[in-house]
Amino acid sequence: MDKKFTMHVDLDSFIPATGEEKEYMVQMRPSSTFFRDGMKRLLKNKVATVSLIIILIITISSLIIPAFWPYSYENMLGVKPGKPVDASYNNLAPFEYGKTEQAQIEAGKKVFPHIFGTDSSGRDYFIRVVYGTRISLVVGFFASIIVLIIGMTIGSIAGYFGGKVDLIIMRIVDIIYSLPDMLMVILLASVLKLTLGPVLEGTALEKIGSNIISLFIVFGVLYWVSMSRLIRGQILSLREQEYVLASQASGAKGGWIIRKHLLPNCISVVIISTALQIPNAIFTESYLSFLGLGVNAPMPSLGSLASDALNGLSSYPYRMVIPALVISLIVLSLNLFGDGLRDAFDPKLRN
Repeated sequence: MDKKFTMHVDLDSFIPATGEEKEYMVQMRPSSTFFRDGMKRLLKNKVATVSLIIILIITISSLIIPAFWPYSYENMLGVKPGKPVDASYNNLAPFEYGKTEQAQIEAGKKVFPHIFGTDSSGRDYFIRVVYGTRISLVVGFFASIIVLIIGMTIGSIAGYFGGKVDLIIMRIVDIIYSLPDMLMVILLASVLKLTLGPVLEGTALEKIGSNIISLFIVFGVLYWVSMSRLIRGQILSLREQEYVLASQASGAKGGWIIRKHLLPNCISVVIISTALQIPNAIFTESYLSFLGLGVNAPMPSLGSLASDALNGLSSYPYRMVIPALVISLIVLSLNLFGDGLRDAFDPKLRN
């Protein structure tokens, strides 16, 4: 008789499963975290991954190359104490040499080439571009950190407490939005140059100068408003959630709720906004340096290098093209990487 049409119980179906059968049947998804899932999605984005690689290469190069490069960004090769100035080092084309270096090469000595040539003062242009890249990246990173800390703090307070606190903070934000940031930068740079100049003498910040300090102050005063509005909007939508009400009912304080519940749930917005703020800060520093409000000479930045190249634009156009390309590459890579972060970490954009 066919077992399909019998009423008897098939005892073979109740035999305990072996270990291999259990492993085959039980297929559990491995535990993961929000950050790990976001990184997996980010690495699947080829454009964002390539942009990240370019950013890492530029950053590591700007940190490592000056350690072994034989030339300094401020060393004028044709100037030696007690000797006349050797003008043959000025305005060298890429891979050209001065008279002394040519004599050393003819004598059989090895001379390190000037990859990008030299500037009008006889300084190696390649190492100045590297130092300028380092300055631009440092300014962009620290300015974004300043914006993140101030904007996240004020935005979370306004969003959580609401009422009069939110009203007062938002009116302050509206006033700051109305201020012309370029005018504020120029005014602060002019005032702080006189007040901070004597204070910075003899310190590590003297080479950077008061203009960059004023730029950080401007970012801390003006550019946090967009971040604070973004964080405020997120917290306004999260503060009515059940876990927040449960924490309030259990006696938790507002600061603890913000740190433990609200800000962790805004982490995707924070990461994305910070990543997109860095290229804005770099671009701001570049055009301020181009106008002469950046780092003090002889410390270079990409904007000041482009500004200096204007004097010999018809004779040495590559001096303008090189820093402009580096600025464009950094800003483009950071923007594309920021877009990739948004696609990877924003829960609303998940498929």
